Amino acid sequence: MSKRLAEVARKVGVSEATVSRVLNNKPGVSEATRQTVLTALDVLGYERPTKLRGERARLVGLFLPELQNPIFPAFGEVLAAALAQNGYTPVLCTQTAGGISESDYVDLLLTQQVSGVVFVGGQYTQQNAPHDHYVRLAELGLPTVFVNAPVPELEFATVSTDDAVATEQAWNHLRQLGHDRIGLVLGPPDHVPSQRKLAAARRAAERAGMPLPDDRVVHSHYSLEAGQAATSRLLQSGVTGIICMSDPIALGAIRAVRRAGLSVPDDVSVIGFDDSALMNATDPPLTTVRQPIEPMGRMVIELLVSQIAGTGTASDEYLFEPELVVRGSTGPAS
Repeated sequence: MSKRLAEVARKVGVSEATVSRVLNNKPGVSEATRQTVLTALDVLGYERPTKLRGERARLVGLFLPELQNPIFPAFGEVLAAALAQNGYTPVLCTQTAGGISESDYVDLLLTQQVSGVVFVGGQYTQQNAPHDHYVRLAELGLPTVFVNAPVPELEFATVSTDDAVATEQAWNHLRQLGHDRIGLVLGPPDHVPSQRKLAAARRAAERAGMPLPDDRVVHSHYSLEAGQAATSRLLQSGVTGIICMSDPIALGAIRAVRRAGLSVPDDVSVIGFDDSALMNATDPPLTTVRQPIEPMGRMVIELLVSQIAGTGTASDEYLFEPELVVRGSTGPAS
């Protein structure tokens, strides 16, 4: 017991006597200090006293599908900062090959009495993936926010980049450069943001009176290598402009163009999506559609905190407008 008191006291920066008063539910401690001590107890892996277990810990589960794509750590940084400003501590949950599943993470978070959960990508973005653990969160009424893809039947709050606007910006940029053979490298067919982008591209093509045949749309996983393989197939259709689902896919597309003996942007223009770190330092610098992650992140936490406080609704989707960032990977059609 004394070891636990000392460790928690060091973590929080208060006396052991203060920690003891909190654990024994005694008066004389401010609410802010009490919550900080309880959070430290959770973070250090100690069980709360029985009489305090019914209260939610000031912990929030933060799901990132991977850390290799720079956009996800960037989102994580913004969300963690906003959580800290509101007195919450993020518990990072990320996927690795053969690692803990999303469902297992949810079980673990529930045992820790987390106050809420934020998902930045994950199984909910794919229609054919298991959604049972999301249903469980909805049934429990745990405050939850999704980023970039809603699941209508669950009615969770969602904050998204407007995929239709992003596609229109990229498409119009290529059209203004004279491209009339435009292709897309998207995520898997059941990936909701990819479906939205494809629908927007088909509308744009129809308005322009130009075709978008099936051989100009290919599906890929989200890595550079997968983007390269998908683009190698796409180039066989004779495209001169390519719109990609993510920046890593776009970098793979540039590699595929070069492996085919062609040049970017002289022969083929490439546009990414995210404007993740270092895209202005690639060769050539990548034209991409920037996600407004800072205002999106602030909105995510505002929605989450309002749900935790019982003052917010949990069924709307909030769309944020992206920004086309023009760099050296796009040029006039040859």
